[in-house]
Amino acid sequence: MICRFIATLLLTSVLTAAEPYKLKLETITKGYDGKTCWVHPRAGAIPGSTPQVVLTMQKLLLTGSDVFYALNHVSTSDMARTWTQPVENTDTLGRREEAGGVIVAACDFTPKWHATSGKLLGIGHTVRYTDDKVIHERPRETCFSVYDPQHNTWSPWATLAMPADPKFYNAGAGCVQRVDLENGDILLPIYFKAQGDKYYRVTVLRCSFDGSTLRFIEQGNDVMLESGRGVYEPSLIRCAGKFYLTLRNDTAGYVCSSDDGLHFSESKRWDWSSGGDLGNYNTQQHWVAHKDHLYLVYTRRGASNDHVFRHRAPLFMAEVDKGTLTVRRETESILVPERGARLGNFGICEVSENETWVTVAEWMQKNGPDYVIKPDNQYGADNSVYAARIIWRD
Repeated sequence: MICRFIATLLLTSVLTAAEPYKLKLETITKGYDGKTCWVHPRAGAIPGSTPQVVLTMQKLLLTGSDVFYALNHVSTSDMARTWTQPVENTDTLGRREEAGGVIVAACDFTPKWHATSGKLLGIGHTVRYTDDKVIHERPRETCFSVYDPQHNTWSPWATLAMPADPKFYNAGAGCVQRVDLENGDILLPIYFKAQGDKYYRVTVLRCSFDGSTLRFIEQGNDVMLESGRGVYEPSLIRCAGKFYLTLRNDTAGYVCSSDDGLHFSESKRWDWSSGGDLGNYNTQQHWVAHKDHLYLVYTRRGASNDHVFRHRAPLFMAEVDKGTLTVRRETESILVPERGARLGNFGICEVSENETWVTVAEWMQKNGPDYVIKPDNQYGADNSVYAARIIWRD
């Protein structure tokens, strides 16, 4: 039943008529108990005269590190004015027990409409725990699930069968953006490493999807960087006939390009068009594209945000110079303001030709030994889940 869950308009930008979009920041839910918080809110849109937007998110145990519970979902059929109450998908998108006391969970999940099959397909990856601690050396798989709008349910998560290659021991599509081709094939970026490897690598898979099962077809080249933990959490976009891949690294964000979506150039650091490091590091970035314009959504240093874990707030967007693969600083705007909590794990949803949403939650952990942000903190963060609605002017 649709209810007035929470849909509070927080902010409307005061962009001039010359700007390509206007911004409305909505609050989907807010408030928390200091023990768990919502994380990883990402949405997919089911087309219609008014699209139905389905957003998944899951609870995080604040006293642990990346300890996730079952995926929940909420939805709106009136463009964020009202939302349903959260549905906890314990049976289909919840934790599972494995031998030896190991618990496996689905996480880092992103729904997206697959036009050829007419299905909302969510893709993420797995994580394994013992005693609610992430197992350091562990296998990882890409997982997927399909939403049934008639019954408001998700199919039990399944895993993508990969080639029997040792390099895919720890391989998953967590926190990524994919590209669906006109013939229904899916270009899915993943990151991976063999057992015992130090560095993650990135590749793009071409997969098929028949409405129920995701299948591997082929992979492109391996994108590598021997720095920190390598490159990981990749996101892919197609804009003006080319493909672009953005990559997380411990010390900087990186970017590369491709003509076919599978074979990519050597990666380069994200810099400002005017020169110098963008300042993004050790967190993901994602893409927004509108017509022939390409934008990067990111966090960075240098925004009076030294008190925020890894400088992961506020959440910025700026246009990309596609010729130089740099960020145009003069186009930068704040999508979601900083209130002391990190905003680095977010998602992009193409709701319609006229509207794109960036969804994110205030992640209630910070730096220091006392790393749980208290409900009565000085900055005002309260685990708000936001939808930053980018409404295009043309």
